[in-house]
Amino acid sequence: MPWERDAETWGPPRRLPPIAWVIGPAFLAIISIGGSLGASRGQDGTRSIDALGIALLLVGPVSLALARWWPVPAVIAAGAAVGGWLALGYPYGPVFLGYAVLTVICVARGLRWAAWGAAVLPVIGQVARGWIAPETKWSWTGTGGMVAWLLVALAVAELVRARRDRFAAARTAHRESVKRREGEERLLIAQELHDVVAHHMSLINVQAGVALHLSQREKPEHVEPALRAIRDASGEALGELRSLVDVLRSDHAPAPRAPTVRLAALGDLVERSHAAGLDVTVKRLGTQRELPAAVDLAAYRIVQEAITNVVRHAFATRAVITLDYDIDLTVTVEDNGHGANPDTLVVGNGISGMTERARALGGSVRIDESPLGGLRIIASIPAGERVSS
Repeated sequence: MPWERDAETWGPPRRLPPIAWVIGPAFLAIISIGGSLGASRGQDGTRSIDALGIALLLVGPVSLALARWWPVPAVIAAGAAVGGWLALGYPYGPVFLGYAVLTVICVARGLRWAAWGAAVLPVIGQVARGWIAPETKWSWTGTGGMVAWLLVALAVAELVRARRDRFAAARTAHRESVKRREGEERLLIAQELHDVVAHHMSLINVQAGVALHLSQREKPEHVEPALRAIRDASGEALGELRSLVDVLRSDHAPAPRAPTVRLAALGDLVERSHAAGLDVTVKRLGTQRELPAAVDLAAYRIVQEAITNVVRHAFATRAVITLDYDIDLTVTVEDNGHGANPDTLVVGNGISGMTERARALGGSVRIDESPLGGLRIIASIPAGERVSS
């Protein structure tokens, strides 16, 4: 956005150091007094600068020094001093400087009403000049200069305020963008952790139960395969968790451009499922092709979660995975178990994770009854050119 580029170019509004609130007013006082004395030499018919005039000239610098804490009284005092200076017939000059700076400060701080309100005071002073000091000479040039000073001061103040507003808007948008990205990253991490842990822990739980059952029946020759399956599943889970943790702990390593698992690894998933007592068949329809990495990972995780649910809840002996490679990749997982009714199914982290993964890529997930007798999960994910990894 334009204001974001402007904010990046110019940076945030800088806070003045405390010493600036001392040096600035002192410098302004010198300019105001010296400049006014010099300007008075070329203006005939004006009041000579006396002690009262010097006092009025110092109101602006003193008000500027106090504006750090009390900006509204400061700008009103400076405006009144300018109005008094004009009404008493003093020469036109840099008396407006202090008021101009205070106008910028007030508008930049959101006190626009104070700056515009104080602008009335110099105008009143100029109008009253002919009545209070009739002996002084009215100057249209001086009047025009005064109006120009006021307009320039207010215009600069509005520009400063607009810049501050643009920077604030850009900063807010940036913070919201960072929060949104962090939320997406947390969701992705939660999905990965759930998919890795839930799947492997479910298989470990089943195999541990089988091993315990066989050991009680004194069939040691059948216990060893179950223990091997537990070892393999736990090893794979630890490996995937280590990979994920390494990415999270690294501050400088680039994020992985490809997932650690793909649909090509379905063979390992099928073997682990067989070890858990579930006969899994994989069918592929259409012309197989290289999928975008994000689609490949999402499809694998959806299949993994679906098989995990079958092992944990469906009491099934058979499951069928169908991959249909069309413009959209359609993944179907169905079983012959007797799990929950699709209409009364309680959505947990697993089903929510599948749905979120598909939606993140513009796809969808639906659940219905399978002709095999159990549940059927159908995930459709766009896999054409419009999906990028």
